[in-house]
Amino acid sequence: MAKADIRIRGRSFSIACTPGQEMRVQRLAEQLDVRLANICAAVGDIGDDRLLLIAALALLDELDAARQTAATSAADQRAAALVTAMAAKVEALAARLESGGDA
Repeated sequence: MAKADIRIRGRSFSIACTPGQEMRVQRLAEQLDVRLANICAAVGDIGDDRLLLIAALALLDELDAARQTAATSAADQRAAALVTAMAAKVEALAARLESGGDA
């Protein structure tokens, strides 16, 4: 198991991670530190526990919104494929009718 050394709100932590993921964990920690600083600037220094709770809830809210968008996008793609297939069938039927063929 590898370890990533990170700093959150001025405190150092060593986090276990999968080998090769150290830089990713450090990058994510930097993003979290920025997010915590922004929350602290907005609501004041309310303590690490509450700041982390607010950050976690905000991140889960963003994740939920992204999942809903992805689900909507997938449904839109399925609907578009169905409409395209139906349009092709209608065009084929129209061509057969124009050529005097049976429907």
